[in-house]
Amino acid sequence: MNPPTIWPAVDMIVTDGSKVLIAKRQGPPFKGLWKFPGGMVDDGETVEEAAVRETKEETGLDVEITDILGVYSSPTRDPRRHTMAIVFIMRPINGELKMNEESTELKWVSFDEIPDGLGFDHSKIAQDFKKWLKHKGTYWSTRQA
Repeated sequence: MNPPTIWPAVDMIVTDGSKVLIAKRQGPPFKGLWKFPGGMVDDGETVEEAAVRETKEETGLDVEITDILGVYSSPTRDPRRHTMAIVFIMRPINGELKMNEESTELKWVSFDEIPDGLGFDHSKIAQDFKKWLKHKGTYWSTRQA
């Protein structure tokens, strides 16, 4: 069996009221930049299961999926390899905020305070999320509207 040429991933926008959770990257790529929690889908796992697991691993929070923002598959979104991410919108239901070895800091920011220049393609995801808050809809890498 040949190794995959595109890797499935998930990214999560965890919201609590009018706040969203962001993490500062510990290492490369994008060391020191803020991003949304995210990670790879394990073999035999649904994307929904991966989103809940990755959020718990990266933030310590148990979460519930409330919506899907969209799919992001630009070949340049991750410089390590071509990844395709499904981006979920979630809310915490239990747990204490606790970071893992991938982050140096976790923090809640208001929707309007999401910083520019996020790692990976998370600035595009943040822009689409802000549109989603007003108009809902589904978004993807190349959608311009």
